[in-house]
Amino acid sequence: MTAATPAVEKVQANRWRQLLPVYGVYVALLVLVLFNVVYTDNFLEWSNLRIQLVQVTPVVIVALGMALVIGTEGIDLSVGSVMALGAAIIPLYLGYGPVAAIVLALVGGLVIGFVNGGLVAFVGLQPIVATLAMLVAGRGIALVVSSGRYKDIRNADFIEIGTGQFLGVPYTVWIAAVLAVIVGFVVRRTVFGRRLLAIGDNRPAAVLAGVPVRRVLVTVYIISAVLASIAGIIQVARIGSADASRIGLLIELSAITAVVVGGTPLTGGKVRVLGTVAGALLMQLLTATMIANNLRDSTAQMVQAAIILVAVYAARERRTR
Repeated sequence: MTAATPAVEKVQANRWRQLLPVYGVYVALLVLVLFNVVYTDNFLEWSNLRIQLVQVTPVVIVALGMALVIGTEGIDLSVGSVMALGAAIIPLYLGYGPVAAIVLALVGGLVIGFVNGGLVAFVGLQPIVATLAMLVAGRGIALVVSSGRYKDIRNADFIEIGTGQFLGVPYTVWIAAVLAVIVGFVVRRTVFGRRLLAIGDNRPAAVLAGVPVRRVLVTVYIISAVLASIAGIIQVARIGSADASRIGLLIELSAITAVVVGGTPLTGGKVRVLGTVAGALLMQLLTATMIANNLRDSTAQMVQAAIILVAVYAARERRTR
């Protein structure tokens, strides 16, 4: 019995290590919600919950695309610049109607995603290098397109996207929820999703198995950029103005944090969509909790950093390539 104890303890430790990346974010989110119910005034009022959901929506949408990219063992640092480009395009073409402006903003994101994917899949650049270059270039393009000016949006139909609601829930939240369901379906139920995970798990084996690796990679980066464009469009519609110098600033870090905290390993091969959404909600609620309880921003940032370190440690995988 005594000799078997260390083996049993090792099995239990491994079990906890497997469960923590999958369920840890939900436990943390539940604990944080319970804390707020007890200690934060008016936390359960719909007006407060509505604010939290609206504020986290852009991060959720961008994080969904980021999760797909990370699932291939990549990274996309250009998403904030893509949001800025979408914001810059919208006011230029609203005169032709909201639909035309939105379509052109999405096309702008698609082009950047295609360039990112091409640099990674065909040129062979590391994802962090390719998308870092586009992070700088993309925002520069956005500033050129907008002439570096802050522009108010006065089109009521377009603003309705960011301020309207259905069944008491903002349109923006519905959009994020629908996109999360679609991405989850793609990952779990489609051939494309299986190929994406196979590339992240073992790219050489995926090539040998006949997976069209380059095509999948390009598609993944296009999806990430288009989702970032959608987030940029929503942000412009919500605040009623377009400022290419500020919209999307540092959102790539928030998105990566949501993905990692949600249990998707940076080593690729897995994508946890629901965990990504929960991770974004957790970080948003953590910040709101700190503010509500009069704690400094620096404290919130240190707590967030600690959570990220724990999440990365828990999700680490020792794999032989």
